[in-house]
Amino acid sequence: MLVLAHISDLHLDGTARATERAERVRDRLWRLPGRVDALLVTGDIADHGTEAEYEEAARVLGLRDGDAPFPVLTCPGNHDSRATYRKALLGRPAADGPVNSAHVFDDGAVLMCDSSIPGHDEGALDEETYDWIEATLDELDGALPAVLAFHHPPVALHHPLPDSYQLGRPDRLAALMQRRPEIAGLITGHAHTPAATAFAGRPLVVGPGVTWTLRLPWEGEQVADREAPVGLAFHVLDDQGRLTSHFRVVT
Repeated sequence: MLVLAHISDLHLDGTARATERAERVRDRLWRLPGRVDALLVTGDIADHGTEAEYEEAARVLGLRDGDAPFPVLTCPGNHDSRATYRKALLGRPAADGPVNSAHVFDDGAVLMCDSSIPGHDEGALDEETYDWIEATLDELDGALPAVLAFHHPPVALHHPLPDSYQLGRPDRLAALMQRRPEIAGLITGHAHTPAATAFAGRPLVVGPGVTWTLRLPWEGEQVADREAPVGLAFHVLDDQGRLTSHFRVVT
């Protein structure tokens, strides 16, 4: 089986509060006594998309010194800036195209997809990304189950804030999944609330936000619960291609 840790929406902004919350969940993950195959970070890593914020993220996530105990896989969110993200977080030449990456393990594959639209809060998987997903799955030839991870959920989560800025053209993604039974599920962030639902007959799991937690309408008028504990998720992709998710808080 493939075991994936998952955090999202760090919104590192140079403040001590944001750094402490990110380091708190990092420390919990780095000290896990058992096997984790990778950590997924599904976007909004920086709050303003600056080099300083990404340099901080690279330090916190062990992307510079290599001290992470497992691979750290990232994708951008609507607060991220593609060119700066590539340069300061990934150590690659700056470029403005979508930031997509495929990661193949013995028991499954993870496709980290870029759903950001530069200059906009809503999301989309563009033609280049769809072509890349198709080509990557063609190369795998159905030999492994795969999960797609990106920032924007493609369905309503029943809060007006994330529902105003969800993934565009979900029908296009649903059609892809109908053609591709090897896609075991979708893993996203963006909403700052742990959630589980279904999309195109497959699991859709939304990771909790590190920086703050979304209050749902029946929980009160205040949108952001900044005192809620940091959240994370663990996803297990088993030998039957079934995706199971567990949620934890870090106090």
